[in-house]
Amino acid sequence: MTSLLSEFQTPTQNPLDMVEKIAVANDWPFHRQSDDELAAEISGQWCHYKLWFAWHPEMGVLHLSCALDMKVPTKKLQAFYHILAIANEKLWLGHFEVWPDEDLPVFRHASLFREGSMASASLIEDLVEIALTECERFYPAFQFVLWGGKDPHEAILAAMLETEGEA
Repeated sequence: MTSLLSEFQTPTQNPLDMVEKIAVANDWPFHRQSDDELAAEISGQWCHYKLWFAWHPEMGVLHLSCALDMKVPTKKLQAFYHILAIANEKLWLGHFEVWPDEDLPVFRHASLFREGSMASASLIEDLVEIALTECERFYPAFQFVLWGGKDPHEAILAAMLETEGEA
């Protein structure tokens, strides 16, 4: 779908410039492969997460992927796809999938920056925080399926159990 106004719009500033500033400020190891790609690594409670940002200026879309440091064995793929479907039902933004080449679970989300909108530091930080929060929230459930032999429904229930009060 093309817009008649597309000829008159000014190009959006590259949001990866803001991502790079945030990476420097937070001491994240990162590598800017090109003007349109940046990879970074962040430590979480459960593992190191590999972030990959891609900017598509012609579409005005910033894509964020956050790979979890675990590999899905071929024999567990069916159960893992099942737990991903359950997890995805609980998400408001983004989704989980498995990168087929590496068999890595990954959280993905894309954001539009069009019609002169620009990426602010707070928006980029929010996107990264959402990705990390969801990865941290579901990591134990994914492990229960992969290495604990649990049924996907049991794994979600066990991982999402919230304790109340004090012991």
